[in-house]
Amino acid sequence: MTALLRVEDLTVEVRSAHGTSTPVNGISFDIERGETVGIVGESGSGKSLTAMSIIQLLPTRAVRMVGGRILFDGDDMAGFGASRMRDIRGRRIGTIFQEPMTALNPAFTIGFQIAEPLRRHLKLSRTQAKARVIELLDMVGIHRSAQTAASYPHQLSGGMRQRAMIAMAMSCEPDLLIADEPTTALDVTTQSQILDLVLDLQESHGTAVLLVTHDLGVVAETCRRVVVMRRGEIVEKSDVDALFRAPEHPYTRGLLESMPSRNAGKDRLPTVAERAGLS
Repeated sequence: MTALLRVEDLTVEVRSAHGTSTPVNGISFDIERGETVGIVGESGSGKSLTAMSIIQLLPTRAVRMVGGRILFDGDDMAGFGASRMRDIRGRRIGTIFQEPMTALNPAFTIGFQIAEPLRRHLKLSRTQAKARVIELLDMVGIHRSAQTAASYPHQLSGGMRQRAMIAMAMSCEPDLLIADEPTTALDVTTQSQILDLVLDLQESHGTAVLLVTHDLGVVAETCRRVVVMRRGEIVEKSDVDALFRAPEHPYTRGLLESMPSRNAGKDRLPTVAERAGLS
C-alpha cells in the first residue's frame, strides 16, 4: 500500500551572514493513512523545520529545501507552486501550530477564521459556514460555541484557543494533520484533554497525524511509530512499544532517562500523571 506521506532524503539549508548550515540533513520517513507518527527531539533538532517543509511554510527566504522529495498521496509536493499548495493546506493537510496566540489573527473573530477554509475549500455559503463553525466548536468541546465564535483570540484561554485551532485544522476533514508541539504551553490537565481530543478526532475521521514534540511521554500515549531526531538527522525509527522497551541509540536512551517517570516499568507506557511526576 502506498504511504499517504513519504519524506525521502529531505535536506533544508539556512543561509546567513555567518555562512550556510543544514538543520535538516537527508531524513526519510513515511506515514500510512490513519496512522499517528511522532517526531521527537530536543529544541534545535530540526523537527519543526521538517514539519514546515512538508507544507512549504519555512520561516524566511533564507531557509529553503535543497534536496529530497515529499510525496503526498503519490505526488511530489516539492514541485508544487504556491497556488496548488494553498489548495492543499487546510483542505487535505491541516496544521495545529505550537502557539495559537501567534498563529491566530488577533484582528478577526474565531468564527471568521474557522469559516475561512470552509468558504475557500468547500465553497460553503456564509450561512452554511457559520452553522458549520458552531458544529466544529461543539465537536472540540467548546460548549458556549456561539459566544466563542464571536470572540477574538485574546478573549479566550490558552486551552480554548488551542481547541479553536484544532477545529480550524479539522474543518475540511483533512487526510493528514500536522500537530507541531500542540500542548507545549498548556498545563498538564489541559494537555491531556487536547491530546485525547486529537486522538478522538483522528479515530472518527480516519485522519493521519504527524505529531511533533520534545516529549517522549506524549509520544508514548499517542503514537504507533516514532522518529527520533538529533542535530538535523534521524538517529532512530521504531514502533513506540519497541523504542520504550529497548531503545537502540544512546541519544534515545538519554531522552528516556531524562523523563520524570522512568520507573513506569517495562510492561506498560507512562501515563500523563506519571509523566508529570504526579504519581
